[in-house]
Amino acid sequence: MTRPAPKPVRFLPTRAEFRILEVLWKAGRGTVDDIVTGLDSKPPANYKTVQTLLRIMEKKMFVRHQTRGRAFVFVPCVKRAEVMRRSIRDLLQHNFGGSPTELMINLLEGEHIDESELTELEAVIRRFRAQRE
Repeated sequence: MTRPAPKPVRFLPTRAEFRILEVLWKAGRGTVDDIVTGLDSKPPANYKTVQTLLRIMEKKMFVRHQTRGRAFVFVPCVKRAEVMRRSIRDLLQHNFGGSPTELMINLLEGEHIDESELTELEAVIRRFRAQRE
């Protein structure tokens, strides 16, 4: 069975929803039990709470389910990259007036970034510039 194309993300998942999505992105699909186990939290996540969150996430179109016997198997309907892009857009708009430069300045001044990461960022910027030309 082919999967429908992922829907564009209209709003962002909560932290708890994002954690569930991470489990599903990694595994590709999973039952509530699979997700509870995959969350690897101490204390363990509550089955009913995860089940409730999955119902909410279905309404938001973040996940959908298929029935396998008596179990529901959940699959993500949004891609991780799209959630990340939306998250960055929201962060830029709400915290940095839409300015990527302000975001980068705050990141560079506010966090310790080692030399290898700086070199990697410079290489990414050079590649990006070359692709635009």
